[in-house]
Amino acid sequence: MSPEKMVVMANQIATFFKTQPGGGQAENVAAHINDFWEPRMRSQLIGYAATGETGLDPLVQSALKSVRAPAGG
Repeated sequence: MSPEKMVVMANQIATFFKTQPGGGQAENVAAHINDFWEPRMRSQLIGYAATGETGLDPLVQSALKSVRAPAGG
């Protein structure tokens, strides 16, 4: 997947969870990514963030601490 599309998708998830009441938005973003993104997508997102590229919503950046890296990657 193109990095641009991946960033848009991750940021859409963050935008949704920002509208939800209560706390734990970063944890909810991470849970959604862990539950619904295939391992290659999670690996690509983690790698993208590690390069220091810009464009990820701050909520996605916070959620990355809880996104599970695929086994072996």
